[in-house]
Amino acid sequence: MADRRLQVFSTVAKHLSFTKAAETLHMTQPAVTFQIRQMEESLNTRLFDRTHNRISLTESGILVKGYAEQIMTLYKEMNNEIQTLTGDVQGPLIVGASTTIGEYFIPEVVGAFQGRFSDVRVRLNVANTNGIINMVENNEIDVGIVEGPTNNKNLLTEQIWDDELVVVCAKNHALSNQDSVTEKEIMAYPFIGREEGSGTREVLSLYLENHGLDLDQLDIIMEFGSPESIKNAVAAGLGISIISIATIEKEIQLGRLCAIPFKNPIRRPFTIVYQRQKFRLRAMNEFLDFAKVYCARKEKIIPAR
Repeated sequence: MADRRLQVFSTVAKHLSFTKAAETLHMTQPAVTFQIRQMEESLNTRLFDRTHNRISLTESGILVKGYAEQIMTLYKEMNNEIQTLTGDVQGPLIVGASTTIGEYFIPEVVGAFQGRFSDVRVRLNVANTNGIINMVENNEIDVGIVEGPTNNKNLLTEQIWDDELVVVCAKNHALSNQDSVTEKEIMAYPFIGREEGSGTREVLSLYLENHGLDLDQLDIIMEFGSPESIKNAVAAGLGISIISIATIEKEIQLGRLCAIPFKNPIRRPFTIVYQRQKFRLRAMNEFLDFAKVYCARKEKIIPAR
């Protein structure tokens, strides 16, 4: 029922790019341009200035943008109230997850959620923690699930999982027979780490600082953006790493890796984040409740070290 042209206009105004708007809306660029041209003809005003392959909002465009946002919000509120009245849970829901969560947890959660609410169309974006936080801030996703705490006053956060980071090494590594390890001991071995912007890296850096050490003191020989790449490198004997214990259940069972906890454990929350001012659709509320219950049950099934 919401005017498609308003949605297209709002997306172009947000990105200030017809190309990015087309990608976001899964439309062709000519179709986006056509919708904007129709809206400008209907309002008898130019909404964008186009110069040197760049666009900007005109004075009219800025005015329309404010009203368009209000109209789209009111439409969502109306739709949500109707769904509440009729008992339906439906519509699109865009979920973002940081890399570890996106690879190991959220597909299960989304699959189980859609099994229960088949009329909700869930789209999943995976990036590192900083990327997901930026998407939430820019209203590109409805809700994000990230590793570690979030210190953004514009975002609401709820912890859904208490994760533990452990040292992982190959079966024949010098550390493999130890019951625990200290933060100083890991400095003696080649280290395979996560990339800048990773929640795992940030938690590790803070942990070392709290124990009088620095991330730069690690002998970092490789950095990867994926836990799978790290596990493969560690299993090949290239070095040790620190990752979530909940991501190595298969490797422990197969005897490819050993997991050694720290004497001073590294624990971190997995956190749901969403905008403080964002209107929460019923599908979003149901997903938040479902994810918390699902993860509470899943957390009890932690692989043996």
